[in-house]
Amino acid sequence: MKGFGDRLSDAVKRTGVPLCLGLDPHLNRLPRSLQQHFETKTGDAYYRAAAQSVVAFNSAAISAAKGRIPAVKPQFAFYEQLGSPGWEALEETCRMAREAGLLIVGDAKRGDISSTAAAYARAILDPNGPLGCDSVTLNPWMGTDVIEPFLPYCQDAGRGIFVLLRTTNPGSGLLQKHHNAASLLASTLSKRSEPMIGDSGWSPIGAVVGAQAFVEAQSLRAKMPAGWFLVPGVGAQGASLSQGLAGQRDGLGSLVSCSRSLLFPSGDDDHFQNDPQSFIANRIGDFIQMMQS
Repeated sequence: MKGFGDRLSDAVKRTGVPLCLGLDPHLNRLPRSLQQHFETKTGDAYYRAAAQSVVAFNSAAISAAKGRIPAVKPQFAFYEQLGSPGWEALEETCRMAREAGLLIVGDAKRGDISSTAAAYARAILDPNGPLGCDSVTLNPWMGTDVIEPFLPYCQDAGRGIFVLLRTTNPGSGLLQKHHNAASLLASTLSKRSEPMIGDSGWSPIGAVVGAQAFVEAQSLRAKMPAGWFLVPGVGAQGASLSQGLAGQRDGLGSLVSCSRSLLFPSGDDDHFQNDPQSFIANRIGDFIQMMQS
């Protein structure tokens, strides 16, 4: 089986755009017709109705993305907040994405060791597991041993990981800038990935690098020449598309993730309310045009 670095490279080349749609279903921003199913309910009835609305919305979003972009990224927290119905909605979302031919980045940000991390890996990356994601986000700041239980899936099942390398939240510098920690981590990840670099020249071990860290992204790319960067922060979080692509190598290597700026209008919008699939398709089309111009 092809490695994840090769698979992602192929998908980006096939679609012509390094764009990932974040499936972050903010309940209070769903179309009113979907909110009406759950807003007056409480308890288990609320969770089940909300989860059903999430699946309906994600179905529209996935249909809008199918064949046009390489990947989607469900953020697990938006599903876990709905209890077991939310987890079922996440499973269904992953199933729909697979059927649509989209790569799935499981945005879980897991960060544990040993048997616990191995259980996370089975749940998220195992092809026969409940989610079957193609890749997962990991938090390494407990130590790089958190990634080890995920690597067999990278080596044997074509799966990938995106390790939190340089985030841009206000408190991130405490650890990430301490004694060049992010640079050290990038070098460590690069060395670990060397045996797994595929025919495309890309590894299944990637990193999360926020778009607002675009200056650092270029130096981190030098440390991690074969790792794909998952780049949040473009659009609603304020970074520009050019900043999001700053860490590219030869036109590849940066997968820009956008959610709110693709899924939701800035205010009330009849087009969104009446036909969310068409609205999202138009937003995706606008980003594609910007990326290709």
